[in-house]
Amino acid sequence: MPRRLVIPVIACAALLAFADDAAPGGAAAPSRGIHLDSPAHFVLPKKPVRIPLGARAVRLARKQLGVPYRWGGSSPSGFDCSGLVSWVYGRLGVGLPHNAAALYGVGRDVRLAAMRPGDLVFFSGLGHVGIYIGGGQFVHAPHTGDVVKISSLSDSWYASTYVGAKRVT
Repeated sequence: MPRRLVIPVIACAALLAFADDAAPGGAAAPSRGIHLDSPAHFVLPKKPVRIPLGARAVRLARKQLGVPYRWGGSSPSGFDCSGLVSWVYGRLGVGLPHNAAALYGVGRDVRLAAMRPGDLVFFSGLGHVGIYIGGGQFVHAPHTGDVVKISSLSDSWYASTYVGAKRVT
């Protein structure tokens, strides 16, 4: 018998011998905690679900809805557009510049039709940036007197000043 089978065969034989101990007269042996006649139930831990970076960014950005616009702001007490983006991704461990034009140099280009949640969308000659959330919408800090909110890419101003999109990885 091959050496690698010896130990498993001995272990199985011992288990069967232990389980087949019958009481006199053929009655079943008293329970010893091993029940070979019932199926074993194993509960495996669930495989951890890995949430994509962009989806986590969208979740965090949505929590900032209603925060007032503040020029140069980069905290939940007030954001400007690039401050919101750099704060959100910074909380996720990705350091990004606090400047819309500089953000355009980060990541890789994404076509409008291929955008995914978390992609950065740029407008107005790189003077404005937001975070795409899907469904043709994005979250951003628009301007003084406004708050962090969701807007549509098809709104006339955003559609006419759209520059491009980048994916942060």
